Formats: sequence, C-alpha cells, structure tokens
Amino acid sequence: MYGTMRSLDKGEKLAAMAEAAGVAVHAVVCDVTETASVNTAMGEILADAGHIDVLVNNAGVGGNAVMEECPIETYEAVMDVNLYGVVRCSQAVLPHMRGRGSGCIVNVSSIAGRIAAIGQSPYVASKWAVEGLSEGMAQELAPHGIRVVIIEPGIVKTAILAKNVDMPNESGAYEMPYRRMFSFYAAGLVDPGHPSEVADVIHESVTTAEPKLRWTCGWGGRELAEGRARVSDEDWVELGAMTDDAAYNERFRELFGIEI
Repeated sequence: MYGTMRSLDKGEKLAAMAEAAGVAVHAVVCDVTETASVNTAMGEILADAGHIDVLVNNAGVGGNAVMEECPIETYEAVMDVNLYGVVRCSQAVLPHMRGRGSGCIVNVSSIAGRIAAIGQSPYVASKWAVEGLSEGMAQELAPHGIRVVIIEPGIVKTAILAKNVDMPNESGAYEMPYRRMFSFYAAGLVDPGHPSEVADVIHESVTTAEPKLRWTCGWGGRELAEGRARVSDEDWVELGAMTDDAAYNERFRELFGIEI
C-alpha cells in the first residue's frame, strides 16, 4: 500500500497509525497540482510494486465563498486540487490499468457534489465537476475492465474543517448564507463521521461483490443525497428565499430529515 503526500514530513501520523494497525504504508512524495510530480510518483510506485490495482483520489481542499464575491483565483486554486488532481492522477495510472484490463479508481467527492451547499461556491463547483467527470469515466473505462467509484462523505471530522473558516462578505449582503452554512456544520460536528468510516466505505466499494457507482457516508450523507433527489428545483430555490432562520431550519428538516 502506498500513500502520497506533498512532504514526507507530513507522514508521521500516517506511519504511526499504520504501525498500530499492523499494515505497511509506503510514503511517496506527490503534489497533485504538478503533473511532473504526479507522473514521477506513479512511476516510482509502478517500479516498486509492479502494478497498481486501486487508485484513491482523496486529495482535497475546502473553499468558502458566495459566488459574487469569490475571486477567480480561488476557483482556480480549488479546482487545481479537487478536480485537476483527479485528472492528473487518473491519467498517470490508466495506461497501466488498461494494459492489464483491470483496476479501480475511487474518486472522493462530497455530499456537496450532490447538493449545492450555500456559501461554498468554489468547493461545490469543484465537487460537482468531480461527479460529472466520474460518471463519464465510469462509462469510458467499463469496456477496459476498470471500475470507477464515487465516495460522497457528509460531515467528517478531518483537518480540512479547521482550515475552512473563511467568510468573505465585502458587500455585507451575504451574512445569511454564511450563518446558515456554519449552523449546518455546527450541527454535524456534534456527532460527525470518523475518517475510519470513510476508509471502511472505500474498502467496501472496492471489494464488494455488488459494485455500484456512488457511496455515501458521514453525518448527513445519505439523508442529503436521498433528500435532494426528492426535492424539486422549485422547492430548493424556495428554501433559499426564506429569510426567517427558524422557518428555514424547520423546512430543511422537512425536506432532508436533518436538524440544523
């Protein structure tokens, strides 16, 4: 098993957890925003292991901002990791997988790839893009014996949450969406999913005898995915137009079965 990271100095916690679990994880330097770095890393792994059976695209960054006040540079930075990173890593391993006629690519998206969480425009845009990319990959690669899996976590207690506290509101017009976004996360962090739960779902998605494209996990994952599939576009827009927080929260509970 191989784990990639931008700096080996960041691998101490991973090494300790792997040792405690009795598994070997070989750390490899890889920056998913640099094509040369990705190609070098995958080449090292192939040279050492001889084959790559499963690729898990898990690198990701958050991004809080309403669309009007989000700089293009922020969209570019988030896309470079969350979307282009998936493309770079997948392109690096696919010739090998096609040659073997087997393999599985796991793209870690988010429940925000199914439901447009307010106040997180760059993050939502990147995860919706990952969903579309993955659906296309699934059809393109099926004839070559390669499966594609989309993992859609809800709220999971990871380091990304502590870094995701931006609230750009220069005009002062968007206090309400940010307030509701942070209220949603506060509710989820009362009893969030654990990273090990995501790992278990990834393992199941790869090894199951009954493969499927999408898998949800974490706090609110299943409820939000199933709820958005039922909610009409008109009801979704109407929810955003509600100005009273108490009424908004009650309507959200009615639509998604989640207390926020």
